Parts: sequence; structure tokens; C-alpha cells
Amino acid sequence: MQNVQDVQSQTQPKDTEIKVPQADPHDPYAFPAAMPSSADREPRSFEVDDFKQPTRKQEDWRYTPIERIEEFFDVFEPSGKTSISVTDTEGNPVDSSHVEVSQVAMGERPSGTVMMPNDRVSAVEWASGKTVTVVRLRGEIDTPVLVRIHGGGDELDAVHLVIVAEDRAHGDIIVEHDGLARIAEGVEISTGADSHISTTFVQEWDKGSKHVGNHRIRVGAGASLRHSVVTLGGDVVRIRMDQDFGGAQGDLNMLGIYFADPGEHIEHRTMVVHNYPECKSRVVYKGALSGKGAHSTWVGNALIEPTAPGTDSYELNRNLVLTPGAIADSEPNLEIENGNIVGAGHASSVGRFDDEELFYLESRGISETEARKLVVQGFFAELVEEIGVPAIAQHLMNVIDRRLARGENAAMQAVLEEK
Repeated sequence: MQNVQDVQSQTQPKDTEIKVPQADPHDPYAFPAAMPSSADREPRSFEVDDFKQPTRKQEDWRYTPIERIEEFFDVFEPSGKTSISVTDTEGNPVDSSHVEVSQVAMGERPSGTVMMPNDRVSAVEWASGKTVTVVRLRGEIDTPVLVRIHGGGDELDAVHLVIVAEDRAHGDIIVEHDGLARIAEGVEISTGADSHISTTFVQEWDKGSKHVGNHRIRVGAGASLRHSVVTLGGDVVRIRMDQDFGGAQGDLNMLGIYFADPGEHIEHRTMVVHNYPECKSRVVYKGALSGKGAHSTWVGNALIEPTAPGTDSYELNRNLVLTPGAIADSEPNLEIENGNIVGAGHASSVGRFDDEELFYLESRGISETEARKLVVQGFFAELVEEIGVPAIAQHLMNVIDRRLARGENAAMQAVLEEK
């Protein structure tokens, strides 16, 4: 017969100590809470084999047409046909006293100093690439710097760009992508203390191009960075942006514009990690989609760690669906692990034309086609103005107008074919 005390010991709950992981101020990616945050779920490594082959069942890949970019999942020999040039926006050589351009071998500093690859495609880019273009900014830069990346065809290639802004540097840098390409791109951005930098990345790839990119960003103490991404062309474009702060009182403004045509997949993913006190972040992305099979994805993540009191964070995504058959995925995520914050919020929307706006314009004698164009221009205009680079503002609006005109011509052709 079993002892009464033995029976009681089996049926009564035992007192156990619950151990909650503590934040490590020296490691922003250490477990800051009992549940792992979005900054902790996936490995960060330069080794490709540390990452699983992507599948649609994985959270980071569930919106991505992985069958269309599977060539980027394993290490490859780059073609080296992608050309990179660095000038000012007038095509003149840069002022070497303020802008230093160099090339180093992959892995040689300053490459690899801003975080580590955070998914398989970024690790593949790191392992496949051979050389790194480094642009170092110092002092007051009066004329924007233009980095032009021109695709060399449909052979696989890898490009790595490092932008380093020294302490108290002020300037604008524009990175333009065009031509036909199948390219894996890595970008590292590091801004020094009290610097004020604007980076604008424009993707105007030719039809049939594929672009997988990873931006790793660190904003210095007391620094401000305006990071803008404009994607207006490409068969598949997937850009992931991971950011953290290198000190207190940093200010980050992430802006995005995209326009997806029939059959195109355009995907942007932002990850903002607040790991220092009194930092501010704003993420605003707007996109338009036109035609059957046009697909956009925006996934925004913001994490406020226990080490970041006084945080002020907000993210917004808006999508305008211009025609039936287009699909927009929008997913904002916010994780707060610190109760001492100024504010944190997010919002997203997917909608079609506002009938009242169209009615108002048409009632004043404006044709429906022109009214739709005006609505789309207004949808993007504020964000184009906020990007704040006059050298490209009018160009962006002109490209948007051409995309709208292309959509109108396609719609008319469809009507004629039906007849």
C-alpha cells in the first residue's frame, strides 16, 4: 500500500521558481522579456547554413512568391556585370574632401560592422559577393551624392554598398537602380553622432528584373536619418530593412513609395528596434497597385526594449488599389516592453478610389480619367515632398504619371480586345 505522504507529494503542486530572462544593456538582441520579441526569433549570422530554406509556412516569407526568387537561396558566382558609379547629381566628380569613395573586399571593414545578415537571402548575398563599395561622408555636403547602380542583364549578380556618415556630417545621398538585373543587394548605413543624413533609394528596374535587398541601419547618438525607398519597377522586388540606434536621442524617419503593375510583386519589410533612451521613429509607406496580379506587401515591425525609456514611435501604411485583381498585404506590428514611453502606435489601410473625391472633381468638369490621375498624384505628393530632395521630386511625379498612363492604355486595350 502506497504511503499517504507519497500520494500527497504526487497530487499537490510543487513550488517552482519562474525565471524571467533579463535585458542585457550591452546586447540589444538578448531576450528582454519572458516571450521572445521579433528581434530574437530568427538568427543573425554570416553563415548561410544557419538559416533554413525559405517556405511560405515561415512567417517572414508567407507573402513572398518564393518560387520566383529561389535562385537567391543558395550561394552563387556573381556575374560582376552590374556597374556602380558615384558622382554628384549633375554628373560631376564628388568633392573628395567631403565624400570619399573606395572599394574593399567583402568582409573587410567597414563592411560587416552594422549588424549581421538576418535571413537566408542576405547571408547568401554576403557569401556570394566579392567587393564592397564604400561611400564615406564628412562635413557639410552641399550637392547630393548620386550612386547609380545599373543592371548588366539577367545573369545573377551581388552588390554590397556601405554608407558611413562621420560625426556631425550633413548631406544627402541618392542611390538609383535601373536597367535589367537579377541582383542580390546588401546595404549597410551607419551615421555618426549628431549627423543629419538623407538616403533615398530608387528602384526603376526594367521589366523582368528581380531584386532582393537587405538594408542594415544604425542611427548614431543625437543623429537624424531620413531613409526613403521608392520602388517603381521590377518583376519581383523584396527589400528588408533592419535598424537600431547607436545612442540616445536618435531620430529616424523611414519613408516609402511604391507602384505595382500587373504581375509585379513589390515587398518592403521594416524593423525598427528602439534600444536606447529618448529616440524617435516614424515609418510612413504608401503604395498604389494597378492591374491583375499586381501584388504589394508591407510588413512593419517596431520593438521598444526595456533599455529605451522615452521612446516615441509610429508607423503607417496606406495602399490605393486602382483596378480589380490587385492585392495589397499590409501588416503593422508593435511590441512594447517598456512602460515609460512618450508614445507608440501604428495604422494601415487598403482601399480603392474615394467615390466622393471623384464625384467632386467630375462635377467641376474634370474627366474621370483626369480625376483619377489627380487623386493618385495627391495621394503621393505629400510623401514625395517630405522626401525632400528637389533633384528627384519632379522626376518621381513624372514617373508616377507615366505609370498611370500605362495603366489607362492597358485598360483601353482590354476593352478593345473584349469587343
